[in-house]
Parts: sequence; structure tokens; C-alpha cells
Amino acid sequence: MRRSVFIFVALCLLGVSARADQVVLKNGDRITGTIVKTDVKADDKTKTVLVVKTDFAGDIPVLWDSVASVVSGEPLHLQLKDGQTIVGPVTTTNDKFDVATTTTGEVATSKDAIVAVRNDKEQKTYDETAYRLQHPRLTDFWSGLFDTGLSVTRGNSSTLNFTLAGKAVRQTDRDKISVYTTAVYATDNTTPPSRTTAHAIQGGIRGDLNVSDKFFVFGFTDNLYDEFQHLDLRNVIGGGGGYHLIKNENTTFDVFAGGDFEQEYFSPNPPTAPTSVTRKTGEVLFGEEYDTKLNGRTTVTETATFYPNVSNTGDYRFQFNATSATKLKSFLSWQITFSDIYISNPLPGLKGNDLLLSTGLRLTFGKQKF
Repeated sequence: MRRSVFIFVALCLLGVSARADQVVLKNGDRITGTIVKTDVKADDKTKTVLVVKTDFAGDIPVLWDSVASVVSGEPLHLQLKDGQTIVGPVTTTNDKFDVATTTTGEVATSKDAIVAVRNDKEQKTYDETAYRLQHPRLTDFWSGLFDTGLSVTRGNSSTLNFTLAGKAVRQTDRDKISVYTTAVYATDNTTPPSRTTAHAIQGGIRGDLNVSDKFFVFGFTDNLYDEFQHLDLRNVIGGGGGYHLIKNENTTFDVFAGGDFEQEYFSPNPPTAPTSVTRKTGEVLFGEEYDTKLNGRTTVTETATFYPNVSNTGDYRFQFNATSATKLKSFLSWQITFSDIYISNPLPGLKGNDLLLSTGLRLTFGKQKF
């Protein structure tokens, strides 16, 4: 009886071992478990690792270059350099990876020809992600941020300064949608009555479409309210084209140009003036946008746009924005922002330059595309 039980247990263990995957390294070490996938090394993106899930140590990443041979009990998906994917249990013979496919029988390939390895579960996830990238829904791939800045004084002075900025981005390999807004509000109640000392709100939408790896086209609408320029609304609708001078994992630098139609509606200045002012003009625009990751924690974003007026030659607008953000947590950063909005033709008695320097917390969601 005991002998029968022993034989039964031994056969079960042999069955489990037969179904398990085994990876042999060039130094002779063996790892038994389940081959999951190949991936980039966490601390060195230039190197590839093979992830093996084990019962005793969880997921073990081993350098792909150190792998001598592979034996899999379950089918693996091997993606090759020529674009083919071969599927089946894998063994290694004479430095060749032999795949027992169900369609064409045994197929041999060299290790150097393999660019990715995935088990059935990882391949399904990869296919779903690839399909979503090619056929994204409008609700897919959004990420965003909220920047806050607050300063309050009480006692001999009584002031409040508040800034809020938000941005949401939906980006795929083909296009990009950006929605953004900024609000600035400040009051001074040191000497009653309370006075509003700053009040401006800006927001807009921009869409970019890549027509090639380097060239893109874009369209946008931008709106601004500024109480202290007596500006009830500046609405700008425009578009153009641009070029990706730099586009890699850590840095993008774009230049762009185009044109727009601008509408401005001003309240009377001074308030006792008999009429408001409306201006509708055409502009051309030239600009650049720079985004870079300085290290694992700090990013810098900067954009500058110049708007010469073609309806009233000599008039122009200029906008500059720069933000540096340093991560405190995965979803939390500390940011400092500087912006400058300048118009050459403000209403009589008003200044054309509005500067903002703000610092505070940044909350983020999604995989950032900024």
C-alpha cells in the first residue's frame, strides 16, 4: 500500500516537473518555474531580461544574454526580428530554439533572431494593448495633472493668493488631445473694504495629428478672461503644422507655425466710459515646446509662442510658460511655474504684461504624457 502511494506521488511530481519550464544559464545554473515574458531591465533600459515565475522566489528576472537554453512545458510566443511570431513548446538544441508548432510542425530559430518571448497570458495582454493602440476609444489613454498654489496671511496683513491649473492629455502613437485651464485669484483685506487684486482664467483645447514620424498638424481654440485688463473674453481659433526636432523616451522638442483668428471683447475702461471695445483680427503664430525628464524624479516643461498681428501690422502677442516638477510620491509632486502673457496694444492706461510665479503641490493620474 505504501509503495503504491509512493509511486503515485512520484508520478504526480514528475508530471508537474514535466509541465514546468526550465531555463539553463551559461554558468550552469538552472531555474525551474513558468516562463512569463521578456522585458527591459528595471535599472538599465538597454538590457533585456527573461522573467521566470517560481514557487520559491516569485518572479526572477535573468539577463537574456546569460540564457543558454530553454525548455517549456507550455506554448511560448516567440516574436522574431522579421515580424513573424512562432508559437509552441520550446526546446533548445545546438544553440537553436526548436518550436513545436501546431500548424507547420517543428520550426528552428536562433536566439539572436528572437526579440520577445511571451506565454499565452502575456501574449493575450500584448495583443489587446496593441489593438487598443491601433483602435483606441475616446476614453482610452488619458492622463492628467492638477497644480495648486496657496498663500494666506492674517494679522497685520490679510491677503489671499490662489492659483489652480489642470491639464488632461490623451496620447497615442498617431494623435494627441490636450485640454488645459489655469485660474489665478488674489484678494487684499488689510485695509477694508476687501479688494480683488488678481482675477484671470484661461483654458483651451488642442489636437495634434502625426502625419509622419517627424511632421504633425494641429488645431486649437484658446480662451482668456482677465479682470484687470478689462478683458471679458479673448477667443482664439487656429491651427498649423510642426516638426519633431527631438522625440525620444526622455525628451521632446517641437517647433510649429500657423495662423489664427482672434476675437477680443473688452469692458469699458474706465468703467464710466460710454462703450466697450471689440477687436477681431488675424494673426500668424510661431512657437516651440520643450519637455524633458532631467532624472527619475524631475521634469521640465516649457513653451513659447509669438503671435504677430496681420490685420493691424505692428501689434503682437507673446505667451511663455515654464514648469518644473519634482516627484514626492508616484502621484504627488512639488511644482514651480512661471508664465508671461504680453500684448502690445492694451487698453489706454493699462499694462500689457501679466506675470505669474507660483509654487505648490501637483497631483497626477494615469501614465503622464507631459
